[in-house]
Formats: sequence, structure tokens, C-alpha cells
Amino acid sequence: MKTVDLHVHSNFSDGTCSPKELVALAVKKGLSAIALTDHDTILGIKPAFLAAKQQNAPLEVIPGTELSADYQGNDIHIVGLFVDEQNKELLEKTALFIKRRNDRNVEMAKRLQKAGIPITLEAMKAENPDTVITRAHFAKFLVSHNIVKEPKDAFALYLNHDSPYYVPRVKMTGTEAIHLILQAGGIPVLAHPMHYKLEEAVLRKMIEEFKDAGLIGIEVKYSNHTEKEEAFVKALSKEYQLLPSGGSDFHGSNKPAISLGTGRGTLAVPYEYLEKLAQLLGTARK
Repeated sequence: MKTVDLHVHSNFSDGTCSPKELVALAVKKGLSAIALTDHDTILGIKPAFLAAKQQNAPLEVIPGTELSADYQGNDIHIVGLFVDEQNKELLEKTALFIKRRNDRNVEMAKRLQKAGIPITLEAMKAENPDTVITRAHFAKFLVSHNIVKEPKDAFALYLNHDSPYYVPRVKMTGTEAIHLILQAGGIPVLAHPMHYKLEEAVLRKMIEEFKDAGLIGIEVKYSNHTEKEEAFVKALSKEYQLLPSGGSDFHGSNKPAISLGTGRGTLAVPYEYLEKLAQLLGTARK
């Protein structure tokens, strides 16, 4: 069975692999396609396209992004597939998102410094060149400088939402994210719906509102889904007439337990998912 991975991150957001390395890894694993869905940016797409052209193997690179959004105070992610990487509004909005993230990083570093932790953005950037600094990099710094033993400790003590060092992000609403993806010619997909731990009634209400706003797909297959959760989301996709999608949410060494294409070892996203999503756009597939 031909398989794909429609949720992948590079070092243009909080992954550790470059787009070129992702493409090479996807070819090595025999995937038919990957979607580069970096957080709030589309700048890694062109390098991924170039790397795919240089490979002597058939591999489709789907241009995408994963937009951070808000729904009733909950952090929600909307994946955009087949977006136009040259779309002016998408480029402008994602550039603003990165600026806001940088401003947030400055404030978080200041708060940690006041607590006596010798952390600087300059040091993190030196240790992680050519990437967007995220909380994952803060955690990595705290581990490498022996402030905590493991990344999970960094999040528990310093980087979680209840920590005095945490700075909330300024996010768009889920509906705004869906509209942004649609105007960029893409297909909006609700990412990892079970990850949010919402009550079923709230989840259904959110899906209904997002569907009215133009939501087209939902991630049925995901690395952290149990069989029961996958069956539940699959039923939701049919009930709300949303196309199924899926992916590993691969981040490289930032999430070492999750592998490209196979997630935690059992993930297999069928090529059929990609075909149906592409057919909606009238895109010709082989």
C-alpha cells in the first residue's frame, strides 16, 4: 500500500530536520508523499520542492502549514494543505506570526533571567541556527545547561501555561485560520482533534462552526490516536462530511518517539487520503 505523511515539521519551525533532510528521509522510508506543515510559516516549502527535484525517486511534496488558533480559550491547530506558497496574504500573516513569536521569546527569556537562569536568545540561536525559536528550544537549552534533566521537566516547571515565565501567544481564531488557508487556495484540516481533550459536546460544536466556516478535512490517523480514538474521529469525518487526513506530526529529535511516516510504529496514512483531498481541488494525480 502506498502511504503518505501529511503532517510534518522542519527546522523552519520546531522540527530538527531541514527540508532537504526530510525529503531524503521520506524517500528512504518509501513514502509516496509528505506535506511540509511548519507552524505558522511557509518558508520551508521552496527548499523542500528543490530537494524533491534533486532526488532520483518519486516523491510528492505537498505545500502546507499548521496555523495556531484559538477556540474558546483552547489552543487549536488548523493544517493547510496545497496552499500557494507565494500567496501574498499568507506570507504577510505568517511573517506577522513569526514576529509575534519572536517578541514572545524575548519576554520569556527576560522572565527566566530574572529568576536567575542564564538563558539568552542569542545563545539559543547559536545552538539552533536557521530555525525559528520555540518553547521546544527553551526546553532544550534548560536541559543542555543542567537546569532540568529532561524536556518534560522544563515544560512542567518553566514552560507550561500556568508558569510565571510563560507568555501567552497572540493567536487568530480558528475561523480566521480556515479563511486564511482557503484564500491561499488550500484545504483546511483540523489537526489532531483528540489532542485538545475537549468534551465531546464542545468538540462537536467546534467542528460544526469550523465546517460552516469552510473546514474541509480532519486528521483521522495521527501518531497519538488510540484505535478507539481513530474510530471515533473516522465516524466524525463521515458524520460531518469531512475528508480524512493524517500524519505523524514528525519533529525529528524534538519528538524522538515519533518517526516520519510511521509515527509510534503503527501509523499508515493511505495514499487514497491524498488523492481524495487533491481531487477536491481538481488536481491531477497519477
